[in-house]
Order: sequence, then C-alpha cells, then structure tokens
Amino acid sequence: MTLLSLKASKSPTAKLLLGLIGSIILLAGWHLSAVLGIYGNGLPTVTATFAQLGQLLTTSSFWQDVGMTIGIALLGLAISLVIGVTLGVLIGSFEPVRAATFAITEFLKPIPPIVVLPLAVMIWGPTSTTALFLVLVGCVLAISIQTIAGVLDADPVAQATARSYGLGRLETLFNVTLPGALPFIGTAVRVSAPASLIVVVVAGLIGGAPGLGRSLYQAQASGDYPLVYALVVVLGVLGLSSQWLSEFVESKVLAWHPSFRKETH
Repeated sequence: MTLLSLKASKSPTAKLLLGLIGSIILLAGWHLSAVLGIYGNGLPTVTATFAQLGQLLTTSSFWQDVGMTIGIALLGLAISLVIGVTLGVLIGSFEPVRAATFAITEFLKPIPPIVVLPLAVMIWGPTSTTALFLVLVGCVLAISIQTIAGVLDADPVAQATARSYGLGRLETLFNVTLPGALPFIGTAVRVSAPASLIVVVVAGLIGGAPGLGRSLYQAQASGDYPLVYALVVVLGVLGLSSQWLSEFVESKVLAWHPSFRKETH
C-alpha cells in the first residue's frame, strides 16, 4: 500500500466509506445465514428485523424505555464523574490516603458490576435505583483510578513554579494539577460512557430494572426473535452514539492539549 493510499484511508470520507462497506458485508452475511437457516429459527432475516424495528419506532413504550435507559446512564455517569474525580484527587494528592486505600482499590478493581446485582436487587428490587447503583459501581472506580494516574503524572516543575509564584495548594491543584490530569479523566469518561449504557441494559436484562434491557428479556422470553434483534440494533446505535459523543466532547474540552493538536495537523 502506498503512502498516498494510507493517508487517504485516514480521511473522514474514506473512513466513512470503508465503514459503510464493512456494514453492508456484515448485513449481507447475516441475511444469507438467516435465509439458509444455518442457525435455525434463532436468527431472523435482516428484512424481518428492520421491519420490526420500524414498527418499534412508532410505539410510545419503546421511546419511554429509550429515555429511561439513557437517563439512568447519563445520571450515573455524571455522579460517577463527580465522585470519581473527587476521590482520585484526594487519593492522588496525599500519600497517606493512597496507602490507606490501596488494598481496597486493588480488591474492588477486578469485580464487575454484575457481581453485586443480586445484592442491589435484594435491597431496591427491580427498580431504576438498582440500575443507577450498578452504573456507579462500574464507573466510579475506573474514573478515580484514571484521575489518580493523572494527578501523579503532574509536571513537578510546573507545580514547583506555581508554588514559587505564591500559589497555595488549592490554587496549584485547580491551575496546574487538574488541567494536567484532564486527558486521563477524558479517557476514563470515554470508556465509561458506553459502559454505563451496558450496565443499565444488564440491570434490566437480568435484574428486571426498567428500560431496554427489560424489554429485551421480555422479547426473548416470548420467542420474538425479530424484536430481540431489533432491540440489539438499537442498543448498538446507542453505544456507538455515546462513544462518538464522548470523543467529540473530549476533543473540544482538550483542544489545547498537545496530543489533540497533533491530530488536527
């Protein structure tokens, strides 16, 4: 492949075209597998799925589920951002606090939110509170860990310069440390945004919390496979949208950062 073709493949138009081609190939393979009955009745055709999706878009209950799912995910992500950044700054800034919380952080790090789902259901039942709690479990730790890494990565020369100009601890934190940690926090939010949607869906799929997850479970239980796949398509679109939106916000908020300035050239 020539250098010119490599550069062309990185252009937005080329990426969009290649993505469209890949999607068409995937849909064609899906439809052919369904027509040939390779997976039996468990795989509906593309036409049946999208016909069901068209009907779904006309129902008010579907949009209520979409709003509930997105609302819980966004609220959980916002709360997780506040708690995670606060904890990350506190732990990253003070060595005694970091030492005291190290074992707890390492213990909680490998535990997925699904593990605490039964406990949440026992306490709050199949409610939106259960889904919100699981989002916090899934996102707070990830954001706090990235914030800690950002605080510890702060430029010591810049911090020393700030102190030499008479800036206090809080002024140094808000003017030097936090701006330097923003790329780390941005990465955490970009990863946590689609993860929050996944957690809300799982809370409905397994725990019965309101939203698209519960609708997906009901469709599967009734054997309505076109509806199941239509809901999966919707969830895929929501996941992609959350990823693109978080990347867009990150690129605007961190436009001043060298890594983002390099991408624009």
